[in-house]
Amino acid sequence: MAVLGVQMMMLRQQVADEGMWAVLQRLKELDVDAVEVSQIPMDETNTAALEQGINELGIQVGALSVALKPGPTATGDNLEEHYDKVVADCRRLGTRFVRIGMMPFTAMVSKEACEAWAAEVEPAASRLAADGITLCYHNHHVDLAKFDGERMFDIVRRVAPSVHFEVDLHWVQRGGMAPLDMLKEYSGVCKLIHVKDFRVVPVPQEAVDKMMSGDVAGGFQGFLNIAQFAEVGQGNMNWPELLPAAEAAGAEFFFIEQDDTYGRDPFDCIADSRAYLKSIGY
Repeated sequence: MAVLGVQMMMLRQQVADEGMWAVLQRLKELDVDAVEVSQIPMDETNTAALEQGINELGIQVGALSVALKPGPTATGDNLEEHYDKVVADCRRLGTRFVRIGMMPFTAMVSKEACEAWAAEVEPAASRLAADGITLCYHNHHVDLAKFDGERMFDIVRRVAPSVHFEVDLHWVQRGGMAPLDMLKEYSGVCKLIHVKDFRVVPVPQEAVDKMMSGDVAGGFQGFLNIAQFAEVGQGNMNWPELLPAAEAAGAEFFFIEQDDTYGRDPFDCIADSRAYLKSIGY
């Protein structure tokens, strides 16, 4: 069975305020077995605390987040400048996966730009593979956009065959593809899974008021923007079918993630997600 963990992007402020070790202790109390580190500095203090979490709590560091190169969307180490450090961190923490959370926005605008970015990723993925580390690419909804009938996700797969995937099932749903179809189509290369629910909320009164006052366009925008990131089990996704399908597709880690908790304490959101997953056998 895949190891169940948390995407620590959710807890970056808590790590900054309380420290990595305190956060890991709280996650262990919630019956979390692994973490994926993203948007948190991999400095010596945090890395040492992660090592302590492995040794004393039994929490695995399932994946580390990297960028390909420096840039405005790179939030931590990048493979161009910090390759040796990334490999050293992986070996120190027993981590077999690193992941790129998003391609640069400049790579999303055309087939040629996407191909050029993927061509830069391939040698990095191949080099990491030689060092025993698998590079995964994380999708958003935009990765299901098509150029000449080919999804951006497929362009990455074609041009960078050494790259595996971290499939975010919420963003697949939001991108208009059935998540079960995605897992079937990419079976064998889906190593990491983001477990994040998709919730649609009622139309807000503010949108109705705009419509009634004659601002139909403004009200309709409120009607369109009712999709939310949800705690697992509190949305519309079929997790009892999705999680076994993800394991069949090759998933080794499931990471609970919620991009926005809408004012709730993220630990409470994680607790709710964990309780639901336990209720269906995870």
